[in-house]
Amino acid sequence: MKKVICLIIIILLCTGLEGCKKFLNVVPIDNLSGNNFWETKADVEAFTGGIYNLLRNATMRDSRFFVATGDLRCAPANITSEHSSELYVSYLRKNDLKGLLSNTKYLKPTDTFWAITLWTNFFNVVQNANILYDQVEKMPESVLSAEDKKSYQAEAVFLRCISYFFMVRVFGNVPYYTNAFNSEALPRTNMITVLKNCNDELAAVKNDLPWTYADIAKVAVRAMRGSVIALMMHINMWEAGFDQANQLGYYTTVAALGEEIMTQSGGAYQLLPLINTYDIFRGNSKEGLFEIVQQANSAEQFLPNAVYSNYVLLKPYQPFLTSTIWYDAAFMARVYPTNVTDNRKTQWFDANLYAADGTQQMLKFVNIKQGPSTGSLQVGNQVVFRYADVVLLRAEALANLGRDNDALPVLNLIRQRAGAPDIASNGDALKSDIYYERVRELMGEGHYFYDLVRTRKAIDGNFTFSPITADGFARGAWTWPIDVTATANNPFMTLNQYWN
Repeated sequence: MKKVICLIIIILLCTGLEGCKKFLNVVPIDNLSGNNFWETKADVEAFTGGIYNLLRNATMRDSRFFVATGDLRCAPANITSEHSSELYVSYLRKNDLKGLLSNTKYLKPTDTFWAITLWTNFFNVVQNANILYDQVEKMPESVLSAEDKKSYQAEAVFLRCISYFFMVRVFGNVPYYTNAFNSEALPRTNMITVLKNCNDELAAVKNDLPWTYADIAKVAVRAMRGSVIALMMHINMWEAGFDQANQLGYYTTVAALGEEIMTQSGGAYQLLPLINTYDIFRGNSKEGLFEIVQQANSAEQFLPNAVYSNYVLLKPYQPFLTSTIWYDAAFMARVYPTNVTDNRKTQWFDANLYAADGTQQMLKFVNIKQGPSTGSLQVGNQVVFRYADVVLLRAEALANLGRDNDALPVLNLIRQRAGAPDIASNGDALKSDIYYERVRELMGEGHYFYDLVRTRKAIDGNFTFSPITADGFARGAWTWPIDVTATANNPFMTLNQYWN
């Protein structure tokens, strides 16, 4: 009987069924505590894998999460007549989320843009990560060693905290809880408090995970120590943007974490040669720190329009004469100046890099299965954090600490990998150079809008073609609407009033 109950729980996880139909009210299930929860390490492993699957559902199966919230929002992206029905591009460029979500073409409840307003999928991850952390502790050491318990609990903390981090960047303040079976309605917690709690939790378990795995299939797609460090660095940089009175402390933490991952990981991570771009974005490489796995021949395949590469390719990789989106030529010239050598221009783009007619295409994520016969099939993992990202975060933190001489050699590691000339600026010019290095290096990886927001460049027309007003920013124009269903059975819940 216990085995049957365990299998039911695993099936529910792996099919992504909602575990909290009424906001956060989760009713404890009889006989699923202590030694009755799982009987073997294989049961724990299956449950843990199910939580990673829930994270995939939240980001790559049920919505266009990274593309819509990170890549296209306030970005200088355009559509051509061939794709004139793709109205969302203009809405996202102008940060007109009200227009997007009220357009009859994107009606709820099945639309993948509307799905972003529903945070239930992320709370499913949080809920089950909390259960994993709690129940693993109760298993006898004859079944699960003390070391294994710490490792699984560290993964649970990572999965919980990355879900909270994703929600904070989209919604701002969110309800926060860590108990295994929450049964009370909760208000939204200030996002800085949420992130500080997450940072403390991650710091406590960071060293309970290995730098990497001997099994290549686990590299980057299961939480590693580098995954935790990358998340902590991003959390601290977000806090620095919104808790400005304590910025120096956050930058100091990021600089120290960056040094740790770059000097103490024993070669577990590295910048791969640019010629190995395919390996980086196929996944499981030494440059990967955390990725959402995709297996094209199974139920783990992503939603096609959740994959950025499907927006920036044309024939022979897609059955179109023009790509779905193309960037303003002025933007591309700013990011990749015409007179500056940079191998990313030729390695990641075709010859029409600066074209303004929809023939510009990015080859960065192309893989061997993409072509006219398969259309939108993209078989690589979704890279969430990679080594180049944390190298640039370290450089940014050092520059914000006024340590320009320390920041420059870190920044120039990325430049040198790209065959680009070293940067030798200082002060505010160096900070701007680091920002643009992140834009060019991480384009299409879900960071663009979030970098604009945390640095407040979202309100500066010198950095974005679609600036948010300072007043709008202060009132939450950088957030995403929260669907009204979040208030069901919860008298403490409030929505994002800028949108609602």
